This record gives sequence, structure tokens and C-alpha cells, in this order.
Amino acid sequence: MPQIDLNSDVGESFGNWSIPDETMLGIVSSANVACGFHAGDPMRIRATVEQAAAGGVAIGAHIGYRDLPGFGRRFIDYDAEELAAEVLYQLGALEGLAAVAGTQIRYVKPHGALYNTIVSHQVQARAVIDAIASYAEATGRDLPVLLLPGSYALEYARETGLRGVAEAFADRNYNPDGTLVSRREPDAVIHQPEQVVENMLRLAQEGVLIARDGTRIETEAESICTHGDTAGAAELARTLRQALEDAGVEIRSFTAS
Repeated sequence: MPQIDLNSDVGESFGNWSIPDETMLGIVSSANVACGFHAGDPMRIRATVEQAAAGGVAIGAHIGYRDLPGFGRRFIDYDAEELAAEVLYQLGALEGLAAVAGTQIRYVKPHGALYNTIVSHQVQARAVIDAIASYAEATGRDLPVLLLPGSYALEYARETGLRGVAEAFADRNYNPDGTLVSRREPDAVIHQPEQVVENMLRLAQEGVLIARDGTRIETEAESICTHGDTAGAAELARTLRQALEDAGVEIRSFTAS
């Protein structure tokens, strides 16, 4: 039976701004939990971690730029040493909350602008991956990293000995080169459930994505991301999961042994 992971960004509520995570955590197999830099406050992050742990959902550290006002979607020109330190800080913060909940972080996924920057920005990619590798070595366990197929960061992660896991985005359009269409463009996000389901079934069964101009992109994606902050996100994720399971695809975290 073919299998694939479903992941979503959670733990992003902050103060009076709330995104309920309970429903999404009942659908996905992996949870990208905000670490407080791009979104999330300690109380909400802790609650999300506890909910994920109770539901058997794998917890990943969703690291990002220190950019709460911009939701982590603006580039910051860090030098390598500072960026590495900020990655380690975020991993440690989430690990502490996970430990109290009786679990641990199982993987890492960069967020937003950081995720897109390290597709090609070698200095920042190396800083991020080196920090994750050093944390994994210090804690004595594997720590996979979710990244865009074809990215420099994915290539470098594998060179360092980390498990680089390629992912696809259910609700995002792609350029012909396999990169994501910028959120500044009107067709960056896909809102039609039928299109999402069609695209992701093709991915799971054929290993192919279709760019916005019709180009076929072969991909090695092991995980599908459904964003938690888009309109109707939970319902879209539920519809997608049901369609995949109806097609004989098992939903299973890539961290599962």
C-alpha cells in the first residue's frame, strides 16, 4: 500500500488572535509547531504540543525568522552565526515544552521566508542545517528536516547526514522550476478542494505535480503540507485525507519506524 505523510502548521495563535488546532490535529499525521519567532505564544504552543502528543501526532519544530509582525514571511539578512543561534534557541524552547508533555520533537521544518530563502541561499541554508545537525548530535537522535524538493538546503542536509524529507504543498501553486508561486501573486494559493485533491492524488500515485503553466514536475515528496491558516483549512485537509485513503493511500508520518 502506498503511504504519505500529511503535515500542517499549528501552534500559531498569539494573544487574542486564535487559530483552533484541535480539528487539524485530528486529521494530520505530523504537526509543524511554531516556536514563538514567527508566531505562537508559550501558553498556546504548550497547549498545541499537549494536544498533538495526546493524539499520537508527530511533533516538528517549525523554525522561522524572528518576525512576529510579518508572520515570518519577510527575508532577514542574518549572518550565519546569528541565524544558527536562533535556530538552536527555537529547537530548545519547543523541546522543553514537549518534554513536559512527555514527548519530544521528531523533525524540523523551516517556515515561510526562511523556508524559501534556503532553497538557494547557501549561507543561510548551511547555517540552518548545521544548527539542526549539531542539535541532533547533542541529543543523540535522528532529526529529519522537511524541505522543498530540489532545494540547496535539502541537498546539503543529506550531505551532512541528516535525513532530508521532500514535501509538496496541497494548497499552493508551483512555478515550472518546482518553486512555489510567490504569495504576492493572486494565484499563489489554491482554494478549490477539487483541484487540491486531484493534484495530491497524482502526487501520491505518480510522483508528479503540475505547475501553473501545465508543466509536469516529477517529485520525490514524502509529505504533503496543508496550511492551517488558510480559509477552510481543516475541512480541506479532511477532504484530502479521505480522498487519499479512498484511493488506497495510507496516511502515516514519515517519522514512524
